[in-house]
Amino acid sequence: MLNEIQQIKQEIENCRHVLIVFNNHENTDATASALALFSFLEKNNKSVDITCTNFLPSKNLGFLTGLKNIRSELEHLQKLIIKVDVSHAKIESLSYDIKDNWLSIYLTPKNGLLTKDEIRTAQSAYKYDLIITLGTSELETLGPIFLNNTDLFYRTNIINIDYHAANERYGQINFVDLNATSISEMIYRLAKQFWETQLEETNATALLTGMIAATHSFKTTNVTPLTLQAASELINHGANREKIIQNLYRTRSLSTLKLWGTALSKIKIDQNKHFAWITITKEDFIKCGANEEDLRDIISELIGNSPEIDLILLLYEKENLNGHNTVNGILHSKKGHDTRLLLKSHNPSGTSEQSKIFIENTTLLDAEKILTEEIKKSLN
Repeated sequence: MLNEIQQIKQEIENCRHVLIVFNNHENTDATASALALFSFLEKNNKSVDITCTNFLPSKNLGFLTGLKNIRSELEHLQKLIIKVDVSHAKIESLSYDIKDNWLSIYLTPKNGLLTKDEIRTAQSAYKYDLIITLGTSELETLGPIFLNNTDLFYRTNIINIDYHAANERYGQINFVDLNATSISEMIYRLAKQFWETQLEETNATALLTGMIAATHSFKTTNVTPLTLQAASELINHGANREKIIQNLYRTRSLSTLKLWGTALSKIKIDQNKHFAWITITKEDFIKCGANEEDLRDIISELIGNSPEIDLILLLYEKENLNGHNTVNGILHSKKGHDTRLLLKSHNPSGTSEQSKIFIENTTLLDAEKILTEEIKKSLN
């Protein structure tokens, strides 16, 4: 019987068009590993697409090769085929127009008549014959990419690559390793088995980027000797560690640093529950000359530098499209708490590890009081 890695090799060898997909939660590891996997598959003459709902890459990932290949939605998934029997009436011309969102196709026969009895419709097969999900514990967290295309996911073989304990093992092949520190580390293991001769600076740099981001520069407690060995081997293959560190950690703008300083000065901690939370007002953004984008990595910084904290809540004010005040929240869990359950009364989106919410027509103070009390009660 084939093991998981042998099954993955066989599945990839037999496919033609691969869809790589991951969920969008500021996931540098999934982004970087998707780009590396894209590189390996393309070098082996596979057609490849990468898709992530509402993908907005962090500015500090601009150094990664191929970032523009990541799409926010699926395109050209199937073709509608219109067949016309022309054995009795040859076509002289074909034209079309679009009016009121309806497409009209005009077929003019050279002689004789065409009727509806000569017309058939059909649909082509899906263009993908393999889906690879990265760091996706359950398919629903992919958002509209899955929810609007469930038939594609049910009809297509899935290779599910993840290292989170909450993974639902929904794939035909489930490569789930709870001892890994990142998706990038797992993709590197596959690359060593299948594509070692194709490891070079760009894909090695992408994989090392994912590993460094996921482990906060190898400071997390789950780092193993195998992780450090993989990082060393990637550097030997040309991974540019200096470029990675420069872009991930040394390119913070002054406005970002000011906002982080403001946020950290407001941090509140419940030591007994290992729970911390931060609130940021609209005035804080204005005073620091910052915006929502500058918050992207603040939770990661807190996680990497606060080992005693298991749960972190970030709340900030924002105006919606109608000019009304909303409070946005991000809840991140390091140890086993399902953030979606902790925020279930506020329709969270995201994963068990990190969820987002927004509450309309409320103040930051009220949202802070409600959410912290709900979370503490749930933790009890």
